[in-house]
Amino acid sequence: RVIVTHTCRDVAELEYGRQLIEGLKADELMQELIGTDNLAKIRYYPTTTREESPKMGRITHLLQDGTVFADLDVPQINATHDRAMVCGSLGFNKDIMEILEGFGLTEGANSDPQHFVVEKAFVG
Repeated sequence: RVIVTHTCRDVAELEYGRQLIEGLKADELMQELIGTDNLAKIRYYPTTTREESPKMGRITHLLQDGTVFADLDVPQINATHDRAMVCGSLGFNKDIMEILEGFGLTEGANSDPQHFVVEKAFVG
C-alpha cells in the first residue's frame, strides 16, 4: 500500500493533492500498468493546520502521537516494511527526518538506497 500524507493550512490548498490522487486512480494507462486493485491501495491522508477540516494537525504530530496509524488502521512505521519520500519546507524536512529516524529508518540517496529519501530541489 501507498499512503500519501498532505498537510496544508487551509482546506482549499488540499485540492491539488486530492485531484492528483483521483486522477492517478482514474488514469487508464496506470490502471493497465499497475492494475486497478493496486491503485485502490493508494490512501490519501489530508490534514489542515489552520482551517477547520475533518482531520487537523501537522503530520509530524500525528505521526508522533500515533493518530495516523489509528486513523488508517495500519501498524506503526518500521524499517523492515516501510519506505518514505519526504517533500516539504526545510524545517518540515528536518522534523520529519528526525521522526523517521526515530522509527528506525535511515536516509538514502540514488547511490545508496535506504529507507527514505528527501526531495531537496524545492528547498533553499
